[in-house]
Amino acid sequence: MSTQNTRLGIFLMIATTFVFAMQDGISRHLAGEYNVLMVVMIRYWFFAAFVIAITGRQTGGLRRAIATPQPVLQIFRGALLAAEICVTILAFTLLGLVESHAVFACYPLIVAALSGPVLGERVGWRRWVAIGVGLIGVLIILSPGFGVFSPAAIIPLIGALMFALYGLLTRYAARKDRTATSFFWTGVTGAVVMTAVGAFAWEPMIARDWAWMALLCVTGVLGHWLLIKCYEVAEASEVQPFAYLQLVFAAALGIAVFGEQIEANVVLGAVIVVVAGVFTLLRARATS
Repeated sequence: MSTQNTRLGIFLMIATTFVFAMQDGISRHLAGEYNVLMVVMIRYWFFAAFVIAITGRQTGGLRRAIATPQPVLQIFRGALLAAEICVTILAFTLLGLVESHAVFACYPLIVAALSGPVLGERVGWRRWVAIGVGLIGVLIILSPGFGVFSPAAIIPLIGALMFALYGLLTRYAARKDRTATSFFWTGVTGAVVMTAVGAFAWEPMIARDWAWMALLCVTGVLGHWLLIKCYEVAEASEVQPFAYLQLVFAAALGIAVFGEQIEANVVLGAVIVVVAGVFTLLRARATS
């Protein structure tokens, strides 16, 4: 068992959120120039190679990682995550990083709300209140400027719902499968699915953007490696609240690089969503 080091875990989580924010910025740039499906497909090729390399070095190798009593669930998880990434990157191109991440930050609240029907977990009244408050925060973000429930504003909310369901199914799969098995099926299934749909969306890419694509793949691998190391040295409940820093980093990148503007309603709504989300994480830790 790894020695627990919460301080190092927090540092690694902050580094992870920074790298993932950079990845989101690069994705926003590339998806603004090329088909989203092609961008995600190439990203998944490198991610799958990383997954195979990591799992192949573990005890039992690839044969043990592939073995699962629930292949349909694992395939569905992998396909769901690939679709969620496409939806979220599309949101970046339509709404920008600031608004997209502000809305997407509600996914832990969706996880808490669905943990009862999906996993059979008990959700107390305090967490239900936090979920309701977080929903108010989302409505504050969406209503002025874009119009309540406008099609574009709904896209990051759909992405958050998909990612929350992916997280819940990952926890469900963990009842029978090892982490390495779920990790393997996530990467390989996503690569297969995205190749099947992305190959038809292939577009010529200029040399400069191939460099950005290479950097996108590197940040994807680095981000997942940092996250793995983070969970090796610290409990997830200790470091998870710091994952919200990705919203801060992505917003700063959107403003500084892409010239996005941050409205008062987005700040207020995002603060409400984050506070509600952190509260649900702390309550889950207290009752576990």
